Amino acid sequence: MFPETIETDRLRLEVGGPENVDLDECYRICSSDLGIDEVTEYVTWDPHETKKETLEFLERNRELFEADEAAGYVIRPREGEDGAGEIAGFGGFEVDWEKRTAVLGTWLRKRFWGRGYSGERAAALVAVAFDDLDLDVVAVSHHPDNEQSRRAIEKYVDRLGGRREGRLRNALVYADGSVHDEVRYTISQAEWRESTA
Repeated sequence: MFPETIETDRLRLEVGGPENVDLDECYRICSSDLGIDEVTEYVTWDPHETKKETLEFLERNRELFEADEAAGYVIRPREGEDGAGEIAGFGGFEVDWEKRTAVLGTWLRKRFWGRGYSGERAAALVAVAFDDLDLDVVAVSHHPDNEQSRRAIEKYVDRLGGRREGRLRNALVYADGSVHDEVRYTISQAEWRESTA
C-alpha cells in the first residue's frame, strides 16, 4: 500500500528495513554517531546499546510497513548532495485508519541538520498521505523544548497550509519511562490542496 521508495529533488527514501540498510553502519550511527546525544535528546528512543537493538528497529520498520500500519524510511541524500548515498536519518508516518490520520516522525544525524531535509521529506510524505492514501489529516508534534524541531515544523506546516493545534499534556513517553508534553500541528487534506494548488 505504501510506496517502497520516494524521491524528492535532493532525497531518496527507501523502506527502512534490513534489506535496504547496512546493519553495521546503522548500529554505528544509532549508538555512537557524532552528536547522537543531541539527536536523541527529544525523541522517544535512546542511543542503541547493542546491534540486536538496531536489527529489531529495522525489522520492526519492515513488519509495520507490510502490515499497512506505518511507513518508516531510511533517508539518504541523492547524487550531487554532500553525503550522497549515506544514511542521513529515518522518517515516515504511522497511520490511524479509524481517524484517517497520518502522524509524521523523523530524526536526522547532526551533520545533516540545517539543510531543509526535514521539510522536503515532510512535503513528500504529506503528498503520499493525501494523494495515495486519501487520508483526511496529517499530524506532527515535537517536545516543547525542542526549538530546532519547532522551527522546522512551523516552516513546513505553514507552507503546506496547516496550523499549530496546541500543547498536549503528558502525551510523550520516553524510553526511560519519563512523561512529557508535546506541541501538535495538523494539516488537513483540504488545506494542503489549497496551499499547493
